[in-house]
Amino acid sequence: MTSPQIFEQTILIKASATIVERCFTDLELMHRWLNPALKCEPIREWNTDIGGRSRFIIKIPPINPTLISHVVEREPGLIVWQFTGFFKGRDRWECQPISKGTKLINRFEFDVPNPLINWGFNQFAASWTKKDMKAQLRRLKRVAEEIYQLECS
Repeated sequence: MTSPQIFEQTILIKASATIVERCFTDLELMHRWLNPALKCEPIREWNTDIGGRSRFIIKIPPINPTLISHVVEREPGLIVWQFTGFFKGRDRWECQPISKGTKLINRFEFDVPNPLINWGFNQFAASWTKKDMKAQLRRLKRVAEEIYQLECS
């Protein structure tokens, strides 16, 4: 068995924690900053309360690998999705209010149980995933700051 990998990224956003949280809990807003190769679909209705279920699909035809996730922790400014599929782990999103906005921390902790997929991921996708997480946070920052500007004007 492999040990879990942890990718953690942080970004400072000039918007309230409430607006930042909306960006990662509102499905429409999520699709504005998610990598275009990812699609998030609700299982039944979209719900970010504990137990809310969704699937994240990586658009790689013809296989389209999918992760099934459900919310396992939820409080204001915090959501943790636990997922299963070719990866197993947690994706934690936490807002920390600061004097000029919000510090957003995204912690992706996972294990790839299949040794062949784990090897392939580490050889070909790990560095891309880290870069993509940073890019996603920059896109989320733009969305949150745009909403903040609209709501404050």
